[in-house]
Amino acid sequence: MRLHVDQRHERVLEIVRERGSLRVSELAAELGVSAVTLRRDVEALAAQGRVRRLHGAVVWPGDAAVEVGERPESAEGAVIGMIVPTTNYVFADIVRGAREAVAAQGGRLVLGVSGYVDAEDPVQAEHLLSGGAQGLLVAPSWFGGVPENGQEKWLLEHDVPAVLVERLAPPGNPVAVLDRVRSDRAHGAAVAVGHFASLGHRKITAVLQEGPHATQITAGYQAAVRALGLDVDKGAPTVREHGDYEASVDYLVEAVKKRGVTAALVHSDEDAIVLVPRLQACGIRVPDDLALIAYEDEVAGLSDVPLTAVAPPTRSVGELAAGLLLQRLAERRRGQQPGPRQHLDLLPELRIRSSCGGKPITE
Repeated sequence: MRLHVDQRHERVLEIVRERGSLRVSELAAELGVSAVTLRRDVEALAAQGRVRRLHGAVVWPGDAAVEVGERPESAEGAVIGMIVPTTNYVFADIVRGAREAVAAQGGRLVLGVSGYVDAEDPVQAEHLLSGGAQGLLVAPSWFGGVPENGQEKWLLEHDVPAVLVERLAPPGNPVAVLDRVRSDRAHGAAVAVGHFASLGHRKITAVLQEGPHATQITAGYQAAVRALGLDVDKGAPTVREHGDYEASVDYLVEAVKKRGVTAALVHSDEDAIVLVPRLQACGIRVPDDLALIAYEDEVAGLSDVPLTAVAPPTRSVGELAAGLLLQRLAERRRGQQPGPRQHLDLLPELRIRSSCGGKPITE
């Protein structure tokens, strides 16, 4: 027979008082309820100061903590789940920033990796939540960076705070109401185009890697080219499959030799490093014949020709996303009305090196 919520709360208190502490998942199994339901019960009781949450466990607070009005105000013991498609590339720093922000407030970050398989996102979420995570930082495996065909629905199935990381949902989408922190990649692309223009380049192209960031970088490139009155190369920007270096080289060689292109934005910096020697083998020198700016600055400075690069503030993305989630958890714990949802776009910076040259191009 299923217990009424008040009866269930009393049973939770009875068990925790008797044992002192136990894992949320164990308590859910003993009461015959889902982990999600049990987490709600524990959060409600914790908000009243009648139990405490600690690293996926529920703990009897002792006489002092049961005093009316005494509620924990720090994130001590908070467990934050984070889902990322990979721990490589920009996500290494994003995870690091989030972990440090959570640890600084006494909490613990637990990681799930989806491998860019969108069906794996809800699986990882359920695993993290059943293990005691109280909130989620999520970079879903949305190929275009936004959800399609209901990919976001699982995010609405869990009654825990969630913050989107380096992703967005368009206006009107149900999860557009979630907090969000990301790099403004359109701004970064526009800064790169502006720097080329300041050096005298008039015909600039872009070779981009398909994936979640291509749309934003494309939008920034196109907006800057229009605003600055620059010439647009045929087919620019061109978006290639990851690893299709031959197609990128063929496009750039033809653009330089036949259409007078003198500068290119390349996403990512790893791709740019691969392209430089291949272009040189085709008689195109960087930066003499073609100035390059890489998008991302993971390894750009290690190139044989050090690459000027757009550097998103990846660690800050993780730090701010984690801080925002901890704020939402604190609001819940205190029984406060949540503050306004936030969409934070952080601006990348341009790091100047050798690959784009320093002297204006003469007409």
